[in-house]
Amino acid sequence: MTRRWLFADQLGPHFLDEPGQKVLLVESKAVFRRRAFHRQKAHLVLSALRHLARSDRVRLVRAETYAQAITEPVSVCHPTSRAARGLVRRLPDVEMLPPRGFVTSPGDFTAWANGRDHLRLEDFYRHARRRHDILMDGGEPAGGRWNLDADNREPPPRGAARLGVPAPPEIVEDEIDAEVRADLDRWQHDEGITFVGSDGPRLFPATRAEAVARLRHFVEHRLPTFGPYEDAMLAGDPLMAHSLLSPAINLGLLDPLEVIEAAESAYRAGTVPLAGAEGFIRQILGWRDFVWHLYWYFEPDYRAANELHARRELPRWFADLNADAVEARCLSDVLAGVRDRGWVHHIPRLMILGNYAMQRGWRPGAVADWFHRCFVDGYEWVMTANVIGMSQFADGGRMSSKPYAAGGAYVHRMSDYCRGCRYDPKVRTGDTACPYTAGYWSFLARHEPELAGNHRMRRPLQGLGRLSDLDALLEQERLRGSRAP
Repeated sequence: MTRRWLFADQLGPHFLDEPGQKVLLVESKAVFRRRAFHRQKAHLVLSALRHLARSDRVRLVRAETYAQAITEPVSVCHPTSRAARGLVRRLPDVEMLPPRGFVTSPGDFTAWANGRDHLRLEDFYRHARRRHDILMDGGEPAGGRWNLDADNREPPPRGAARLGVPAPPEIVEDEIDAEVRADLDRWQHDEGITFVGSDGPRLFPATRAEAVARLRHFVEHRLPTFGPYEDAMLAGDPLMAHSLLSPAINLGLLDPLEVIEAAESAYRAGTVPLAGAEGFIRQILGWRDFVWHLYWYFEPDYRAANELHARRELPRWFADLNADAVEARCLSDVLAGVRDRGWVHHIPRLMILGNYAMQRGWRPGAVADWFHRCFVDGYEWVMTANVIGMSQFADGGRMSSKPYAAGGAYVHRMSDYCRGCRYDPKVRTGDTACPYTAGYWSFLARHEPELAGNHRMRRPLQGLGRLSDLDALLEQERLRGSRAP
């Protein structure tokens, strides 16, 4: 049987045709020269490659480029980026197989998507539920409802500093992690390869065994609490009840279908509420597959979309993860989470980081690149539609029905960040004006012509027309510029 070349995000058994198949892994240093990745992301990827390479059936080649390492006929599953696919097609003696690691096939997605004016997650998610018979009772959705989001939008418990769920199993580093850390230090000091973020103990699985242990623990101990608080934020509890499984799934250590089946089995056994199981499954069967397929379905230049004409570059304090320069408590804490862990959950990503970037008119492609590099679960396919389409609304609504813009009232409702912050979420102008509240109205004023035809923005734009201090607010935001809030 032909040796299987596995990219670093294809490390699980479902990328092989049989358990004993021989494997080629390539550790390419050029990948790290091209972009300044988060230090902990680089560590995780290298650790995962080197842990898998302990098997006798695996050959690990360390080379400057992938092309230098391919010296025999190999087969490879369809890669997850256009650049990697182009490389595979150029190399001789490489057979490219259909993609794995996702639930819905490209053919099924294309058949569903063709002819639709707008592509929406909810429509795709219902299609995928039916197609794969997930959370279905006969021909109807379990519980009689497709979408239980209304049950999953609770603010954090009043007065709570933490959610009180058991922490995920701790990762115990070994000699391979020590070797990786030493190599990264040497690359930085001797070869000029740069990283962003802080080094730290490995927080996410690098082996199949670690990933399976995390999955089992989540389903038993954390998923029962996940649903109601999946959108909530607490400064003292950055993990809340989230699974922290996205890095392992995106490395290929877990098959998304086994994750979905574990959650559904827990619901069927009566240990997890339907709303929690449905909300979690929606993230994987729905959202994860959706953004993967959109990456390939949309044209290659979709990443350059900029319908709101956002031209500003990322300020240095943001690009460098300088959380200490920020006084706004929510943004400082979330930026510190990216710096220290390379991970925050989906609401800080969307409503703290992405919301702030969109309000300030930062260039969408630069924002997407920042998310790609700075998050341990970030890949080009992950961040293209997530950031360009959903977070920055730079595609004008091709895959999201409205901009995810919000003021300080949202942050106040869904977190404890406003307590003790120098800014007041109810204040638009002056020394205590919340940068999110002021930024929200400034964003609406700047883009009123583009948003006027969006029915979901009708009420916010009506509110904009009632502001008596709009001119002062806009001048304040102009003077604030790119300074850290």
